[in-house]
Amino acid sequence: MSSGRLSSVVRRLPGELDRWHFAVIVVTAVAILAIIGAAIIGADPGIRWTREAVAGLLAGGAIVILALGTAAVIAASAAARWKSTWRQAQERGDQLLQVIDGTSSVIYLKDREGRFLLVNRQFEQLFDLVQENIVGRTDYDLFPKEMADAFRVNDRKALATDARIQEEESAPLADGTHTYLSVKYPIVDRSSRSYAVCGISTDVTDLKRAQEQVRRLNTELEQRVRDRTAELEASTHELDAFIYSVAHDLRAPLRVVGEFSKILSDEYAGRLDEKGQDYLHRVRSATERIANLIDGLLEMSHAARTAVDRRPLDFSELANEVVIDIESTRSGRRVTVDIERDIIVAADANLLRLTLRNLLVNAWQFTANTQDPYIQVGVTDRGGRRVFFVRDNGTGFAMQESDSLFVLLERLTSVDDARGVGIRLAIAARVIARHGGHAWAESDPGEGAAIFFTLAPQPAG
Repeated sequence: MSSGRLSSVVRRLPGELDRWHFAVIVVTAVAILAIIGAAIIGADPGIRWTREAVAGLLAGGAIVILALGTAAVIAASAAARWKSTWRQAQERGDQLLQVIDGTSSVIYLKDREGRFLLVNRQFEQLFDLVQENIVGRTDYDLFPKEMADAFRVNDRKALATDARIQEEESAPLADGTHTYLSVKYPIVDRSSRSYAVCGISTDVTDLKRAQEQVRRLNTELEQRVRDRTAELEASTHELDAFIYSVAHDLRAPLRVVGEFSKILSDEYAGRLDEKGQDYLHRVRSATERIANLIDGLLEMSHAARTAVDRRPLDFSELANEVVIDIESTRSGRRVTVDIERDIIVAADANLLRLTLRNLLVNAWQFTANTQDPYIQVGVTDRGGRRVFFVRDNGTGFAMQESDSLFVLLERLTSVDDARGVGIRLAIAARVIARHGGHAWAESDPGEGAAIFFTLAPQPAG
């Protein structure tokens, strides 16, 4: 039964009850009049009724009147209650219909054979139909067979599983095919047997189109990233080739300059005055700085290209090995180095060795003019995270210059050229970043300096 028919029936019921109530009262009145008439006839002498019969008749009539009156009162009360109940049901039904008709979703009810029992206003507007032309018909009467087949399959699935299902369904509209997210579930009677299926279909076409747009944009973005990555890799290879070419081309003349400087220093030192000795010292220092620069550039290139192979290793032991190597190449100077023991980390051994060497050589140079040079290597906890450090008691630097420490070839103005070419900390920062960490510095002029850095935990598996 459609919602319109159901509503009309509900509206007629109170009137029907009123007419029935009126009929009961009329019958009661007729009965009373009949009894009174019988009493009057009994009083006529021409009627051969005895006074006892009339009295009995009157008594019986009184009883009947009382019974009929009681029945009339009960019927009137019952009719009033029924009328109130049906009026409440009518109001609730109207409210429910308003809710169903007010939603933007398509709501419909079908029997087990697929015939429509009820549709909401959105269904009518969507397919430009009226309820009287929908109720009693099936999907095959309203839609193309392929679409009706799909609707029917989902209806049967909900009835067969006796549970709520959710499926995507498509329907052709004036502006193209729309996608609906349909929720379907069986409707059961008082004996828990399903006799119909209810469907609530929400238009998700805009969402699907937006998702498709996002997917397409992501695909384009991924392709652009691949293209840019390929370009970057090509540029990196070209830069590596350039660095190696420049390093090779510079090393030969640099080697010549260094060898002739050594010959002058060894064989002609007595013939040079103090100014000449100073010039020769400057030449050799400049040659050494250029050689360090070439080595640094090659190390930077290596640190950027090498794949990171993170494995558990002894940070403390690695630092000790680096210190021994530095001491062997920088004889004649004693530096106290305190390394915390049993520090285990997950890192690439070769890259971490390169990082520690650059940090320790940097600290070595910072303490060049310190009377009792001291370097400390260890780990601390900051905010629940392990923080590694290399600390020295050297010249230090002003904190406003700390950002320049990790910039390639940047030189601090607060210290002399003893720090070298300004590439070591940049290399260390690059390696630390490739391990998922970051580096920073803390210092005060004349109070020493500390380089702190973190390493991301080793990925699981």
